[in-house]
Amino acid sequence: MQTRRQLLHRSAVIAALTALGPLLPSLAWAEPLRQRRIPSSGEMLPVIGLGTSRTHDVSLDDPQMDELLEVLRIFIEGGAKLIDTAPSYGNAEAASGELVAREAVREQVFLASKVSSTGRERGLAQLEASFRALQTGTIDLIQVHNLQDTSTQLGLLRELKEEGRIRYIGVTHYVESAHDRLLDVLKEHPVDFVQFNYSVGERNAEKRLLPYCAENGIATLINRPFTRGNLLGRVRGKPLPDWAAEIDATSWAQLALKFILAEPAVTTVIPATSTPRYMADNLLAGQGRLPDARQRQLIVDAFA
Repeated sequence: MQTRRQLLHRSAVIAALTALGPLLPSLAWAEPLRQRRIPSSGEMLPVIGLGTSRTHDVSLDDPQMDELLEVLRIFIEGGAKLIDTAPSYGNAEAASGELVAREAVREQVFLASKVSSTGRERGLAQLEASFRALQTGTIDLIQVHNLQDTSTQLGLLRELKEEGRIRYIGVTHYVESAHDRLLDVLKEHPVDFVQFNYSVGERNAEKRLLPYCAENGIATLINRPFTRGNLLGRVRGKPLPDWAAEIDATSWAQLALKFILAEPAVTTVIPATSTPRYMADNLLAGQGRLPDARQRQLIVDAFA
């Protein structure tokens, strides 16, 4: 029997899916969201997550929080878990914590944040602020943001992991020019996760970074899947190719996300959105068939 909260969640999902128009018939028989393992533990993570940079930088009394709450409800109802945020994203970390608290879904989400300070004391102060902002005693993943003071901050994160306050640790960057530095860090420091940019339009990670993570058991989070919207701007107004149906894609965004998920070394991709119908659309990319090599090339050509 469904609880009142579950019914409210489902109502929010139905409202958002209705806004997707022609996508609705295919959603009636939607399969569970695809999941992949975190190599260091074996824990399963859904392949679609939620980024919060820019989209969740709102005050807690802003009316936009209501729409973000709808995004979260669809996210949870769709079977997703990982929410990625950071202290450097303005008020996004606090907004994320408040949304999770309002819905009472802490046990259903995987909270990921970052540390971006220099020096142990500043790093610890920032981390303590993150625990308060996210309203939790345990954060699932903390990563050293953009390789800032990496050795010091990773040492601190290991201490907190041993204390049980952090479950996983990692490092991040968001530009291709930093991929070699990321590789150097991964070779020197054992981590559970690494986050970096990868998309149809930014494929440098295929050369060395993704293969290294696959060979060495490191989970990967993919940021900038749409290159901050520039990728989707290339195809705005264009009809979706007929062959998109071969991989169960019903939107350009799904094609872009399925291209990424076809790489087996990818654990979770984290597109950011503050729009409920876009959240629902993104979740569909984690269902159905993924492109093979021929179809991936068709996607590349379509976005060229």
